[in-house]
Amino acid sequence: MAAAARPLVSVQPLPTSLNDMATDSVTTVALPDVMKASIRPDIVNYVHSNISKNSRQPYAVSKKAGHQTSAESWGTGRAVSRIPRVSGGGTHRAGQGAFGNMCRGGRMFAPTKTWRRWHRKINVNQKRYAVVSAIAASAIPSLVMARGHRVESVPEMPLVISDSAESIEKTSTAIKVLKEIGAYPDAEKAKDSQAIRAGKGKMRNRRYISRKGPLIVYGTEGAKLVKAFRNIPGVEVANVERLNLLRLAPGGHLGRFVIWTKSAIVKLDSIYGTFDKSSEKKKGYVLPRTKMVNADLARIINSDEVQSVVNPIKKEVKRAPLKKNPLKNLNVMLKLNPYAKTARRMALLAEAERVKSKKEKLDRKRKPVSKEELAAAKAAGKAWYKTMISDSDYTEFENFTKWLGVSQ
Repeated sequence: MAAAARPLVSVQPLPTSLNDMATDSVTTVALPDVMKASIRPDIVNYVHSNISKNSRQPYAVSKKAGHQTSAESWGTGRAVSRIPRVSGGGTHRAGQGAFGNMCRGGRMFAPTKTWRRWHRKINVNQKRYAVVSAIAASAIPSLVMARGHRVESVPEMPLVISDSAESIEKTSTAIKVLKEIGAYPDAEKAKDSQAIRAGKGKMRNRRYISRKGPLIVYGTEGAKLVKAFRNIPGVEVANVERLNLLRLAPGGHLGRFVIWTKSAIVKLDSIYGTFDKSSEKKKGYVLPRTKMVNADLARIINSDEVQSVVNPIKKEVKRAPLKKNPLKNLNVMLKLNPYAKTARRMALLAEAERVKSKKEKLDRKRKPVSKEELAAAKAAGKAWYKTMISDSDYTEFENFTKWLGVSQ
């Protein structure tokens, strides 16, 4: 916004050789507040896309298209689809599918109607905001160059020329004026860019396309420069009281190269108002204010005024330690329970002892027994059995003596 922060704008004088009426005495004018307004590409794009729909003409296909034949479905049971089929015979057309959007010669899907909602209503305040943003963007050289305009030889932005240009009648003189103020390279760029349109538009009376050149904005109604400039390719002319967003931001892109006459730029404050005073032409309208006067946020934060009142930097930051599970982390468990190490060691030793004893027991059981040991064990068993019988009191019972196999 540095380019739009200047309080005065120079008026570029025209040489007397170009125009006999070049008698401007004022060389500077105050920069209108509209040039300092906030730039909102989102609003400009939205308004432009909706406004551009309002010049469309309705179109539709015929109501009868695709239905001008006698066709009826054959129904089920004939191993063919149930699409309506042309009746009759003796021709290739008979039996062909009809009516459906998937059929040759059928109607389109969702036939277009003339009563479609072609036009769009846009809020008046939104339209004004978009025009104001487009005017403000035209005063910033970087945005104008980013849009593709050739403004390297232009003395300053916004470019203001003397009112004597409004009396120019000849196109040859108009070209000399553009060359004098450094705007002719942009007009030449538009002229050289003419090409044949790609697509079917070239068959519909839209054969040629070209880039946009400078926009001349004049302030006096009925000025003669309209006829002088209108025949130069790419150059457009507009009255300051009838500025159009479609011309100020073609395609919804900000940064049109605008050449103002002195009378036009002087009228901007009365048409759009200022930040403190409402417009004279638009009832109750005041220019939209920006949320931030200075958009350089880093500079604001690092300024002495802000840094003197903010809290100092916290160098010692106490961070909460990560809590660890003592059941899974031994070091944390030892902090909570120092005996846990001894208990863990005892448990491991007991487990090792248990495994060792179990292994020894299994080894003893799995060890092969010799014949001598087996005979000794059998003899010991028989001896124990005899001792049990002799020591028992069961022999006095008849049933038990029979079962034990002994005699009294």
